[in-house]
Amino acid sequence: QEIKRKEKELIATVKLPAEAQAFKVQTVAEGERSKVLAQAKGESERIRLLGAAEARAVEAVGRAEAEQMRMKAAAYAQYGDAAVMSLVLEALPQIAAEVSAPLSKTGEIVLIGGSDNVGQEVSKLLGTLPPAVQALTGVDISGVLQKLPGARLIETA
Repeated sequence: QEIKRKEKELIATVKLPAEAQAFKVQTVAEGERSKVLAQAKGESERIRLLGAAEARAVEAVGRAEAEQMRMKAAAYAQYGDAAVMSLVLEALPQIAAEVSAPLSKTGEIVLIGGSDNVGQEVSKLLGTLPPAVQALTGVDISGVLQKLPGARLIETA
């Protein structure tokens, strides 16, 4: 009789509270697991949507640039030499910047010789510009400039 009572007391005071605690811990863990899974799914969906949006943006930029190039090509085809001249004139500031970049690091330039030689040296330097432009752009700037109304090329000896 006493043994049965002790057994019921142990069941009531130890076993049942332990089972209740185990059930509580299991339920909380399952809830936490569900929460983490839902957050992970939400984050993956957010990343997927951001990637798709970025891809659409890149595609739209590419299409816009392609359309811009197509329109430029159509305009250049329509205007012929004037378009080529426009290209050359647009490229000249960049070419000048590239050519003069090393000079920006130069502290001093000394020309040796009389004052007559300075003009000759500058003329010689400027005379090399058309071949340089042609080498960089493929456009003969001298030929294009000769086609401008009122323009004439002065040959130097």
